[in-house]
Amino acid sequence: MKNLFYLTLILTFFSCEKEPKNIKLSGPVFGTAYSVQYHSDNEVNYQKQFDSLFNVVNQSMSTYIPDSKISRLNRGDDVAVDDHFIRVFNNAKQIYRTTEGAFDPTIGAVVNAWDFGPEGKLTNIDSTAIDSLMKSVGFNRMGLKNDKIIKSNASYLDFNAIAKGYGVDVIGEFLEQKNITDYLVEIGGEIRTRGINFEKNAAWKVGIDDPNFEGDMSYSKVISLQDEAMATSGTYRKFKIDENGNRYAHIIDTKTGYPSKTNILSVSVIAKDCMTADGYATAFQSMGIDKVTRLLKSHPELKVYFIYETENKALKTLSLNNFPE
Repeated sequence: MKNLFYLTLILTFFSCEKEPKNIKLSGPVFGTAYSVQYHSDNEVNYQKQFDSLFNVVNQSMSTYIPDSKISRLNRGDDVAVDDHFIRVFNNAKQIYRTTEGAFDPTIGAVVNAWDFGPEGKLTNIDSTAIDSLMKSVGFNRMGLKNDKIIKSNASYLDFNAIAKGYGVDVIGEFLEQKNITDYLVEIGGEIRTRGINFEKNAAWKVGIDDPNFEGDMSYSKVISLQDEAMATSGTYRKFKIDENGNRYAHIIDTKTGYPSKTNILSVSVIAKDCMTADGYATAFQSMGIDKVTRLLKSHPELKVYFIYETENKALKTLSLNNFPE
């Protein structure tokens, strides 16, 4: 009888336990959309917290919001920047130095001139106009002291090439603070993963888009991603065509001020955090395969996958630093 009593207690205990749940949340953010999956024992929905965090990041670094800290800074206001801004600024400075200026957040005014940014299009773009704008470009001339950015009045700072990846990291770090160890965060194709996909009891599977100018969705390859982040920069969807039919890529060469001329259609970078992957993906797009290959010899922490076009318009791929197959 005693054994039967204990058995009844055990069965009652297990029947009262909640089944762990895989939470899936999504919504609009940063002019695109986010998607988050995480494994939770208590089934807590963090959508309100996510939206609040996105708002904080936007108010700090969105050039599309007139009263954000970065917009006020670009107007010449005396602004004390927050911790989010400082983290992105310092990381951007490191990537700027490592890529010898190929990644430069002060190129924003030139990006706007080519009508890829938040401001109006500059008509009749010519070498004189570009040369004038390029005089204010140079992240090496900008510093940070006592929560204040030191810069010339003409300099324009733009973190759009790295802030989306940072937003991914902010959500991932929030989940980790809540003791969630298995998750995937994605914003507009930028991804951060930790642990496994509990729903499938396997590593997270993520796809890399197949370059397609018509906008059709297909994957060049699907890889497993665990405890890493990945960002992809491509020129095959975001471009402008002028009145003469010339196609301009959205990646601006920080040395010349003109859209990058490259045979690279897509570059994906895997790093420990998404902000770092995002910044390097932008830089590698304009640097070219040879320069990136040389740089990666001293940076084994970065894994890179190129999709490029040959002179005969054939598509080729190249994996570097053990990018997963």
